[in-house]
This record gives sequence, C-alpha cells and structure tokens, in this order.
Amino acid sequence: QVQLVSSGGGLVQAGGSLRLSCATSGREFSNYAMGWFRRAPGKDREFVAAISYTGRTTNYANSVKGRFTISRDNAKNTVYLQMNSLQAEDTAVYYCAADAYGIATPTMNAYEYWGQGTQVTVSS
Repeated sequence: QVQLVSSGGGLVQAGGSLRLSCATSGREFSNYAMGWFRRAPGKDREFVAAISYTGRTTNYANSVKGRFTISRDNAKNTVYLQMNSLQAEDTAVYYCAADAYGIATPTMNAYEYWGQGTQVTVSS
C-alpha cells in the first residue's frame, strides 16, 4: 500500500502561483511514477502532469505546458507541482497518484494509488 497526502491548495488571483505537494508513505517512493490530475466543477477528472519513477521523463497536458512544472524529491518521498500564471480555468480539485515503475503516462487507469485531493481556486 502507498498512502498519498496532498497539500498546498488554496485561493489565488489569476496570474498568481501555487505549489502543490504530495507526500507519500508505505512502499519505496523511488519505484513509483507520480502524476497529478484534476477535476473541475462539472467536468471529468483529467491529466495534468506526470514524472517517471526515474525522474528522467516528464509529461504535461497541453493546457498547462510552460506554466506548470512537476518535480520529485526522493529523499523526502514527495512530488511537487509548481503552478505559475494560474488562470480561472485551472480551478479544480487536484489529485496526486502513484504508478509502480511507471513512465509518466497520462492514462488514469495506470495509477494504482490516489491521494485525497486539494482544492485550487483561481479568482479572475
């Protein structure tokens, strides 16, 4: 089992920044690709960003490329999502997820473990 606890969400004005964190415990963190997904009000959950278990590969949704950066710190068992130039359309609940030996796929079904979500609200 892998437990994931996400934090860092909040209310921010358009153009602002937030950094989400996802702390993990349980299995060996370095064996897991980590992904961020989000669900906006009235919409399905969608892929945001992912990083492979080696850290060498990252993958981003087109809507966040150039604005969001995913990174991982294996010493702290934590994955981060730095979000810059936030827009109202980024308002959503953000979820982190773990995929054993994953390669940063955007496919939700590949991720075995999920965190509880953290709310990000961007005011325009």
